[in-house]
Amino acid sequence: MAKKQPETDHTYDCLRLKSQLCFPLYACSKEVIRRYRPLLDRLDLTYTQYITMMVLWEHREMNVRELGECLYLDSGTLTPMLKKLESKGYLVRKRCEDDQREVLIRITEEGDALKKEALSIPEEMAACVCLTKEEAETLYKLLYKILSSSKEN
Repeated sequence: MAKKQPETDHTYDCLRLKSQLCFPLYACSKEVIRRYRPLLDRLDLTYTQYITMMVLWEHREMNVRELGECLYLDSGTLTPMLKKLESKGYLVRKRCEDDQREVLIRITEEGDALKKEALSIPEEMAACVCLTKEEAETLYKLLYKILSSSKEN
C-alpha cells in the first residue's frame, strides 16, 4: 500500500476535487437540468429542445450557425435535435436561397403556441433554486463572464 504524503505537502492540492471550479459548475448544471425534467416532460421537450425554443420564441427565424452560437452547441448536436423539433411541428428548416450551405430555422405557429404552456417554467425553477434575486443576478453575471472568456480563447 502506498504511503500517504504528509499533510504539510501541498504539491497536489490543485488536483483535489474541492480545488476545482469546474466540478461545482458541472454538478450544478446536472442538478438544475434534473429539476427541469418534470417541468419539461409536460411539454414533451428535453432541456436542449427547450432552450432552442426559447431562442426561437425571441428571434422567430435564424440560421443554424447563429443558433449554435447562442446555445454554445455545434451543428453535430443541433442537427438531430432540430430534426426532432421539426417532426413535432415546432419549427421548419430550409436551405437559404443565397447560400445552399446555410440552413434557416423558423418557428411555426404550433411552436409559438408552446410558449404559452412554458410560461410558468421560469418561476417554477426559481422556486427550486435557493438563491436570492441578487445572488441569482450575481451568479448569472459571473457565469456569463466565464462564457465570454471562453469565446475569446
